Amino acid sequence: MLETLATGVARKMRSRLTAPVSYEMPLGESSVGMNELIGGTVRLRYLGRIFCVHCGRASNKSFNQGYCYPCFQSLAQCDSCIIHPERCHFDQGTCREPAWGEAFCMQDHIVYLANSSGLKVGITRSTQIPTRWIDQGAIQALAIARVRSRLQSGVLEVMFKKFVNDKTNWRDMLREGDQPVDLIYERNTLLENSAEDLKEMTEQYGFHALSLIKGIEPTDITYPVHGYPEKISSFNFDKDPVVEGTLLGIKGQYLMFDTGVINIRRFGGYELELARD
Repeated sequence: MLETLATGVARKMRSRLTAPVSYEMPLGESSVGMNELIGGTVRLRYLGRIFCVHCGRASNKSFNQGYCYPCFQSLAQCDSCIIHPERCHFDQGTCREPAWGEAFCMQDHIVYLANSSGLKVGITRSTQIPTRWIDQGAIQALAIARVRSRLQSGVLEVMFKKFVNDKTNWRDMLREGDQPVDLIYERNTLLENSAEDLKEMTEQYGFHALSLIKGIEPTDITYPVHGYPEKISSFNFDKDPVVEGTLLGIKGQYLMFDTGVINIRRFGGYELELARD
């Protein structure tokens, strides 16, 4: 007989940079420490209801990891420029929510290199470090530049994408055998290859818009993983309401079972029951 630990609407797991990373799963008003469940039998059961993570209304379907359709259509945080920050249109006066854009997009952003299924470049608000790195399952990360807005971070990321990948292969990220990368060397090589583009960007946005970050060491990140699944197959609550098995570990926003893996962030807004043996 499994013991029910919590029932409620799911949000992405909270994390803290400890060795290894500490995880908690919010479910409704409860928050369950997940590290201590590793090695035992864990069951997640979808109870058949979805609620928008923004407005709380019931929804037949989840959009963009937890939003109802009206919110998906109207919120600035669901606009396509969130995925493609170089398309930010705040300065054109067409932001869906100017106040939200002012608070979240018109602030300092960090451009970084991370080792997450291999070397990648990424961006995040300065306040989201190291959370963003953990959510991506990075085992190493290094901030390389600070800019004054989300648009500028997107422009810089596009520039660096000519030399470095910008995607995480989630299947590779969940496999055993992570190999460390010399991020200092990779940063120096990237900046050298991008020297002319960086000069043009500084001329376009001004001297104070771009600050290269040097003199810091990479952040190393370890995860609470006791073992890896033999086959990386992904669970989907829309097809099967019950996910159960021995919890082998947690990496990124994924729970890894001996029976498969599930991306908790993808199912934000789903009403779940969490139980353990």
